[in-house]
Amino acid sequence: MALRGVGNRSSGRRLPGTTVAAVVVALAALLPAVYLVVRASEAGVAGVAEVLTAGRTTQLLVRTTALAVAVTASAVAIAVPLAWLTVCSDLPGRRLWVVLTALPLAIPTYVGGFAFVAALGPRGLVQGWLEPLGVQQLPSLYGFSGAWLVLTLFTYPYVLLTVRAALRRLDPTLEEASRTLGRSRWSTFRHVTLPQLRPAVTAGGLLVALYTLSDFGAVSLLRFDSFTRVIFVQYRASLDRSAAAVLGLVLICLTAGVLAAEHRTRGRISYHRLHAGGSRPAQVVPLGRWRWPAVAACAALLAVALVIPLGVIGYWLVRGLAAGERVNLNATLAGNSLSASALGALAAVAAAWPVATLAARRPGRLSSLVERASFTGYALPGVVVALSLVFFGARVATPIYQTRPLLVFAYVVLFLPQAVGAIRSSLLQVNPSLEEASRLLGRSRAATTRAVVLPLVRPGVLAGLALVFLTCMKELPATLLLAPTGFDTLATRVWSATSEAFFARAAPPALGLVLLSALPMALLVIRETDREPSPRTARRRAASPSTSQPEAPPALTPVA
Repeated sequence: MALRGVGNRSSGRRLPGTTVAAVVVALAALLPAVYLVVRASEAGVAGVAEVLTAGRTTQLLVRTTALAVAVTASAVAIAVPLAWLTVCSDLPGRRLWVVLTALPLAIPTYVGGFAFVAALGPRGLVQGWLEPLGVQQLPSLYGFSGAWLVLTLFTYPYVLLTVRAALRRLDPTLEEASRTLGRSRWSTFRHVTLPQLRPAVTAGGLLVALYTLSDFGAVSLLRFDSFTRVIFVQYRASLDRSAAAVLGLVLICLTAGVLAAEHRTRGRISYHRLHAGGSRPAQVVPLGRWRWPAVAACAALLAVALVIPLGVIGYWLVRGLAAGERVNLNATLAGNSLSASALGALAAVAAAWPVATLAARRPGRLSSLVERASFTGYALPGVVVALSLVFFGARVATPIYQTRPLLVFAYVVLFLPQAVGAIRSSLLQVNPSLEEASRLLGRSRAATTRAVVLPLVRPGVLAGLALVFLTCMKELPATLLLAPTGFDTLATRVWSATSEAFFARAAPPALGLVLLSALPMALLVIRETDREPSPRTARRRAASPSTSQPEAPPALTPVA
């Protein structure tokens, strides 16, 4: 049985307050683009044309696009099966794998890139161990292959978290109906489950693609020339920043192309329950003889994504302590990182709500423009966004220049799409008729949102909150340029030490950064997992006479 999508519809009349708020958020997110236009105009038409027609620009466009496509495809290929294993199967130690497989997101790409170069580089630790066996040099990690590997390993959790949230909300009656009609498990997954996951997969894939376009740490350490690295070099080495601004505008155009492709892939359909019955967990699929190969695959992934970077950090920590290096880590650094990241995450989720609501409930030209505008800051290098806000703060918003509110605002501009994608994918799975029923029973729009919508989209909201918090913890250029004087964080301390090649000195704050980033995410994942029945409980419920009979398949009728 091939599943058809049902058209989305608005729950009630237009929401002018939500629309105005979404437009304001989109305009705020466009500030870096306005700054780039002002800077690029200083070069004149001839200067802009010279940069655009240069062979170097075309080469950068091809290389950057290829990297974004490769990383996104690899992240989806890893995350979707992994999400299914940890949600729908009887994978041994499933709850532990749920936490561990999301932890690579807590490792900054610049830390992960350094770890891989130090461990697996041509003259790294592994090569030193193999040298007595006659291995003189390992294959080079630098260039496209190294950047692809590192970015894939530390960005696939973006897709994993959004797909996991979607899998928990799928209607099991559709799969049961498909199985009743004679479809195999694989055919049911391909024709029923996977189409319902499309909003979550595209939302997570979009985050991976845009993160790849904006990443600076990994591509710099692995010597891969992408737009971000070249723009940073141009800004740092040239007094005339107009050429770098033109390249930044090209990157924005590339981002617009990615957003258009994602919008086209997403379409104008959503999948949600058409009946008002409460949700129940799907039956756990037994893996049979594939249980232990699945465990081996998960362990191999974590060995590369977690053991190598943490092992390198631990190696330099032990080496530094043995050499008498003082552990330069205090509560102030951790407190600054936690407070700024928490404020940035809360502000980003609050700003994302009207944008996601408009995109999910009022699909159209305005909502499409608003959503795309809110994504522009995410694809720009952090240094470009930071410099644009320095320009804005020094000339327009002088009272908040070099204050924590401006830093939090920078985090919102940079990471707003992470919250928008997670919330929108959850909203698309909520039947608008539930909101209409609440309004008909006399609840106000705000009360309906609080009592009906928020509980249903809570997994998406919490996922967006966790994603933004983790990324704020790792953000470097914006923190360096916009933080108040004397406001040091773990990320800035790691960068200052590694830029001077004091790797042993960088190890303690790097380890603290990873641990502090991993703890809230682990608690979030554990909390969501605790609400799910264990595989044994789910199998017992499935065998119970009261629950073994599948519900009648709901009618898949179009919704106006």
